[in-house]
Amino acid sequence: MALEHFPIRDATPEAIAEAARRLRDGKLVAFPTETVYGLGGDATCDRAVAAIFEAKGRPSFNPLIAHVASVEQAAELVEMTLDAQRLAARFWPGPLTLVLPRKADSPVSLLASAGLDSVAVRMPDHAVALDLIRATGRPLAAPSANRSGAVSPTTAHHVAQCLGERVSLILDGGPCRVGVESTVIDLSGERPALLRPGGIAVETLEAVLGVVLPHAAHDPTAPRSPGQLDSHYAPGLPVRLEAERAEAGEALLGFGSMEATLNLSPSGDLEEAAANLFAMLRALDRPEYSAIAVSPIPQWGLGLAINDRLRRAAAPRTSP
Repeated sequence: MALEHFPIRDATPEAIAEAARRLRDGKLVAFPTETVYGLGGDATCDRAVAAIFEAKGRPSFNPLIAHVASVEQAAELVEMTLDAQRLAARFWPGPLTLVLPRKADSPVSLLASAGLDSVAVRMPDHAVALDLIRATGRPLAAPSANRSGAVSPTTAHHVAQCLGERVSLILDGGPCRVGVESTVIDLSGERPALLRPGGIAVETLEAVLGVVLPHAAHDPTAPRSPGQLDSHYAPGLPVRLEAERAEAGEALLGFGSMEATLNLSPSGDLEEAAANLFAMLRALDRPEYSAIAVSPIPQWGLGLAINDRLRRAAAPRTSP
């Protein structure tokens, strides 16, 4: 299909308003930031977040960044620590993502934060992105707008070539200025740590924080990096996989046409199951049950990511 048939529109006020309407309806919209083009969805909508993973062909539910238009909006989602306030004052808007403790009443989808008790947030330095977030009235989950493993897109046509009809609209704001993803700093633990180098030099961040930033991937004493541990995303109760029925005392997390305590998707829809996964695991993690039994999930499409997270939830627990 020729590129002119893909839904690319110049980022006029009218196009931004239409994109915001689609986002509020749960659809996906690609938009420019100063780093790369993002594949945007309503960060508060489980189904929209699940659609992002599906569109990217993402192999696992890695935490997504919630894009905001102000520090005040970020503070509705996360606990803005003193270090976070200092970094935001200096580098926002800009290519810096902060991983912070999730507020108890945070509206961000648990799927967007991969079931963790932290949320990654950033304020992009691009007028189109900021106008779109404001027009939508919600934070936008937005990983790079490409298939998982492909080169990140820095033009609207890159997005069209990579994602095509998986996205409902592409806002064309011209080439991205920075061209590499944001730097990610974890401020959710006892000490700051670098999760990903990016558009802001680590040395510049260290000068503001007054500390040397260990890289979480190589420092076992650094705050946890999402997805690194075998036992992760785990409820307090034991999790038993590939269960055809619940044993005495167990809650059953079902899939498809079966009787269950809770059912990820009675119709067998993997996108619906992905959207419900973390919320339902939390809902079943209650003292009246001895364990959570989970029925088999197909090993294709989003089922691969669902099973990946379930295996981590069921892995043997390490001692503190």
